[in-house]
Amino acid sequence: MRNMVIIGSGPAGLTAAVYAARANLFPLLIEGKEPGGQLTLTTLVENYPGFAEGIMGPQLMDEMRKQAMRFGAEIVKGFVHAVKLKEHPFRVYYGDDEVVTKSVVISTGSSAKLIGIESEMQLMGHGVSTCATCDGFFFRGKEIAVVGGGDSAMEEAIFLTKFATKVSVIHRRDTLRASKIMQDRAFANPKILFVWNTVVEDVLGARQAGVSGLRLRNVKTQELSELNVDGLFVAIGHNPNTEIFRGQIQLDDRGYIKTQPNSTRTHIPGVFACGDVQDPVFRQAITAAGTGCMAAMEAEKWLEH
Repeated sequence: MRNMVIIGSGPAGLTAAVYAARANLFPLLIEGKEPGGQLTLTTLVENYPGFAEGIMGPQLMDEMRKQAMRFGAEIVKGFVHAVKLKEHPFRVYYGDDEVVTKSVVISTGSSAKLIGIESEMQLMGHGVSTCATCDGFFFRGKEIAVVGGGDSAMEEAIFLTKFATKVSVIHRRDTLRASKIMQDRAFANPKILFVWNTVVEDVLGARQAGVSGLRLRNVKTQELSELNVDGLFVAIGHNPNTEIFRGQIQLDDRGYIKTQPNSTRTHIPGVFACGDVQDPVFRQAITAAGTGCMAAMEAEKWLEH
């Protein structure tokens, strides 16, 4: 019988592990498909407090991992494929193993939706990004492109005009899905240009040198063209990683786990959710870490009672 099982190993899960281990709960953390979470897809992280010169994403996650283990957290490689949360104690299944636990912290994060081309993954963190707030600064004085047509794409494009000389918004249709106010702001910004009825066929460049351009295809005429840019931001939304919890825990209409106000408690006593899996708004490493701390402290109190 475990005191706590933490599912997921991004900033939220690892922070929960640090706090739970320091409280002598000897938590078990199961890493998941992407050990270290989305930060392992980025290169330099400059906005995480405490690192004046910035720190590489994978290195930051490695340091958090070591910190959790130093205090006695047990971390195992594995992907949780099923849970039983309707009766206590809870049961968590990964690989061929079944774990019985008094409390569960869900920190499975969310995954950015991607275009789905090979070059996009090869150049991720080398000129291709899914987070303007994280990486916009690196494109000061450069020309970049944003793919998407919703509110998040408009937000990213507007934010990126603080750094870039020109932002091309590439959208597969001839109208935007974004709200009227976000559309108006984007249309009014002289640095933003729109490329309608167009999809990205290929990202040009190399990991060392970065992105040099995009190969585009007009969906109406099938005509191919090239656009010279130094970076590509993919802003077509996120999917919370909640598939295995469906039907057992309350989710909102987008699939994010519902937590109680100012808390990481779910509607199931003893089950807590932290990080991007319950946060569709901020999605930052520092906010995820903050809720990971909250989840461990709330779980510790719950276990005491």
